[in-house]
Amino acid sequence: MISFVATPIGNLKDITLRALDTLKEADVIFCEDTRHTLKLLNAYEIKKPLYACHKFNEREAAEKILTFSREGKNVAIVSDAGMPVISDPGNGVCAILKEAGEAYTVIPGASAFLCALVLSALPADRFTFIGFLPNKTGEKKALLQRYQAHTETLIFHCAPQDIDKDVMAMYEVFGERNACAVREITKIHEESTRFSLSQGLAGEKRGEYVLLVQGAEEGESPLNALSPKEHILHYMRAGLDKKEALKRTAKDRGVPKSELYPYSVEL
Repeated sequence: MISFVATPIGNLKDITLRALDTLKEADVIFCEDTRHTLKLLNAYEIKKPLYACHKFNEREAAEKILTFSREGKNVAIVSDAGMPVISDPGNGVCAILKEAGEAYTVIPGASAFLCALVLSALPADRFTFIGFLPNKTGEKKALLQRYQAHTETLIFHCAPQDIDKDVMAMYEVFGERNACAVREITKIHEESTRFSLSQGLAGEKRGEYVLLVQGAEEGESPLNALSPKEHILHYMRAGLDKKEALKRTAKDRGVPKSELYPYSVEL
């Protein structure tokens, strides 16, 4: 049997009894980082052969998993934290197993973005999980623009060194919106910080973040998909003077005119 096993996202006690049984019964365990998984296994006195399964060797790992499974061995697949495949390696393995007709199952457990959604207090009746944004600015903005008119809460994963750039790109694409940054989920220093996209997230950035952004208002102006500068230019090209264009843009985006003024200086 092949099992994708969810592991704790912080607190090691957040592992299910079924997950522990699966890891104990496994003949081999495939993991994102053997050193990281070893800490979890040692905490529960589980000793098993470990094999690497990360984004650079998924096809090779999948072939080994298939071989072990067809030999009648129990195979467990884990990532460093949370559910494998979700913003983690494993999707390529799933595809290869499906194509090969090899059955597999899921052992559910902790999920960082679902915990963050609850901690954020943003609307949770409908949401869209997007995960990590591309590194290149153009690709980042292009992806964000696909979700600009979505009215449900948007959920992202974000590394600490990227969060300022990601929030700035979101503001330029979405305009002013409420957001929430959640980190250290289930740990002692768990934080859930509300802020506006125009303000950005204050303070030192440490640890992986789940970033949640309020969805678009019904009927929100599609011009908000433009950068603030292009938004002002749109109205100026339509014949308005700069003062009136600034006023209209601020109304569209729901922000004070003073906040947009710097974008208009060179126009």
